[in-house]
Amino acid sequence: MNPTLDAALRSWPAEPWLWLVLTVVAVIYTRGWLLLRRRPARTVAGTLRVPSAPHGADHAWERHGTRRVPVTSAARWPAGRLAAFCGGLIAIYLALASPIEPFALLLLAVHMVQHVLLMMVAPPLVWLGAPLVPLLRGLPEPVRTVWIAPLMRNRSLRQTFNALTQPAVALLLFVAATWLWHWPPAYELALRSQNWHYVEHACFFGTGLLFWFPVVRPYPYRLRRSNWILVPYLFLADVQNTVLSALITFSGTLLYPYYAEVPRLGGLSAIADQKAAGAIMWVPGSIAFLVPMFSIGVKLLYGDGARRKYPRAAKQRTIVSRSAGYRGLDLLQQPLLGRLLKWRHSRTLAQAPLFLLAALMIVDGLRGPQIAPMNLAGVLPWIHWRGLLMLSLLVGGNFFCMACPFTLPRRLARRWLPATHDWPRWLRSKWLAVALVGLFLWAYEAFALWDSPRWTAWIAVGYFVAAFAIDSLFRGAAFCKYVCPIGQFNFVQSLVSPLEIKVREPATCASCATKDCIRGGSGVPGCELNLFQPRKASNMDCTFCLDCIHACPHDNVGILIAPPGKSLWSDRPRSGVGRFSRRTDLAALVLVLVFGAFANAAGMVGPVVAWEQALQARLGWISPLAIVSGFYVAMLLLLPIVLVAVATTISRQCGSLDERWMRTATRFCFALVPIGCSMWAAHYSFHFFSSYDTAIPAAQRFAADMGISVLGAPQWSCSCCRPVANWLPRLEILCLDFGLLLSLYTAFRIARNRPANVLSVPVSQTLNIALPWAILIGLLFAAGIWIVLQPMQMRGMLPGGVGAG
Repeated sequence: MNPTLDAALRSWPAEPWLWLVLTVVAVIYTRGWLLLRRRPARTVAGTLRVPSAPHGADHAWERHGTRRVPVTSAARWPAGRLAAFCGGLIAIYLALASPIEPFALLLLAVHMVQHVLLMMVAPPLVWLGAPLVPLLRGLPEPVRTVWIAPLMRNRSLRQTFNALTQPAVALLLFVAATWLWHWPPAYELALRSQNWHYVEHACFFGTGLLFWFPVVRPYPYRLRRSNWILVPYLFLADVQNTVLSALITFSGTLLYPYYAEVPRLGGLSAIADQKAAGAIMWVPGSIAFLVPMFSIGVKLLYGDGARRKYPRAAKQRTIVSRSAGYRGLDLLQQPLLGRLLKWRHSRTLAQAPLFLLAALMIVDGLRGPQIAPMNLAGVLPWIHWRGLLMLSLLVGGNFFCMACPFTLPRRLARRWLPATHDWPRWLRSKWLAVALVGLFLWAYEAFALWDSPRWTAWIAVGYFVAAFAIDSLFRGAAFCKYVCPIGQFNFVQSLVSPLEIKVREPATCASCATKDCIRGGSGVPGCELNLFQPRKASNMDCTFCLDCIHACPHDNVGILIAPPGKSLWSDRPRSGVGRFSRRTDLAALVLVLVFGAFANAAGMVGPVVAWEQALQARLGWISPLAIVSGFYVAMLLLLPIVLVAVATTISRQCGSLDERWMRTATRFCFALVPIGCSMWAAHYSFHFFSSYDTAIPAAQRFAADMGISVLGAPQWSCSCCRPVANWLPRLEILCLDFGLLLSLYTAFRIARNRPANVLSVPVSQTLNIALPWAILIGLLFAAGIWIVLQPMQMRGMLPGGVGAG
């Protein structure tokens, strides 16, 4: 047995007083809970007795809106309350009387687990058990009437408790206790003095009870304020927790010298232990605050009860009427930018400079030095283009496809090489693109494409040849829609973009007889991808070519702003795409790109690289190709299939779904798009912001080779590894935070609109359907946080330092 595990199993501290107190409290609560479940309805506290109720009926009546709904005593005190309260007691016991207690003096990470249990796990579980009434009912009557009743009637005591549980006061006390006891002198005092350690635990648990009281509002507490205050309440708590966790995680010095004096376990250094502790405080803490904030926000927006059921057609009519008369931001209405985008040659103007850069990159990749940081083909595509690509996708939509240089030669030769063939019917899906995307992700790591300027140049040449050949033979922009891996990446990530090309006034399109936006007119071709604007509902398959804008005779097509990810929520029919729930190929593309984001980033972090090297040495293989191939097969194929299958099965069972299994899986895969996009953004932003100036010496070297001395001598210091700014990992985690929230909300909205013939479902059923997917999203978020906190290879830079990402 592992020595550390054996020591943990033998380190249960003897705390009979704690075990005795918790057992007595659990027995009293259980006794009161059982008595309350058996009480007649007319004596249940807080209910409205109805004299006309049937004789002997064991139920109470509560007013819900304008209705009165019977509530049985068993429903008032379900088994879940008992389980929650006992769970809170178990959390207290684990924090104070399990191996966590002795190991907390040796490892800061374990000490942080103890704090999380006392502040974020035990208090809300205790309040979810509504302990006041069961504990009072479980006490012997003399104790309850002689000792407890006078305290409960004491007005000063009640006013003090009410004042302490006011949200502003409770938040202030919670934050003060958190920061004070993590202040190094106070923390050291608690570590070196057992009595102060007890005081620290009492402060954590006490302020935790005060903080979570207004959130849980345990029965029979009556709400005296709007629930909206709880949204900023929990958000501010998460912000302070994030700031403190970041300070602990990214601190370059040891904050608590005590841990440098104690024996180190498992070869874990004190600094690594401190970083792990910060991550433990960060991730579970954010989940503890954000999940109830999300749940409260959902209830505030959509209510608690069952929804009225409307026909699907009625919902579509409502959507059309809401989109009529758009008055939001439209890029085409902006003074200078709008005029530029409306110009018929605006796309050519955007493609020309990128075409020139691609040509220079190919020349340098084939003829220049084959050292990536010194070659344009080693830095421009893998550092600068990828970072700017994600920035444009998140801010402005799929503008790179509009400026794509690979399609420029075909566009210029269109009149001489008219495409006359239709793309083969058996290839009219995304399955070919799925295979090409997976192949590219694997080849990128297996053959170190990022480190080979020559391979990068040949890939670019292959893109130009494939785009020209395919679009010269087949109509309908077949290369962009069915083949191009970069285009598929852009299509999926642009689903969370706030900008979309769509019509301003649907009524204008309804009265239009020419339909030039799709047929073309006045010398301008219509949409080659067959996206009919009045029925277009997302950025999927839209290359932002602007042909529909130039062709529309009514000037009714704009680049409009919309809530990020909104197109993921509904399953309405979409022009050129259909329903998301029926596009298994699109769902597969989403999964490959989502899990590919984590695989691509994980393949560059220290622990994964070390594991691959150790496995290669153990197996005695000369080449790491087989190990890398196995890693990508597992990450892009096996892992997503298993996780999605488990989430789909549990979701169908918990939510009582009667639709087909594959349709449920396909539909919910789109909820993973935001978290995948955030991982790509976090990863690419790290390389871009840590290496943004590497293009300068490569350009200076290329210009000098061409006989141009105007740029000066190469400044190779810009290409050397250097320490990463402290704010960069925080930016990455912020990206993941936004992806987590948007994916959770998307999963909820998809679950809310599950039935095909109704507008929405009850919130309770919605949460049951969405819960397995929320857990999957949370696992991906935790994996992303772990990746960000690991040392990452500084690819595309000359040796000279160590980067962390």
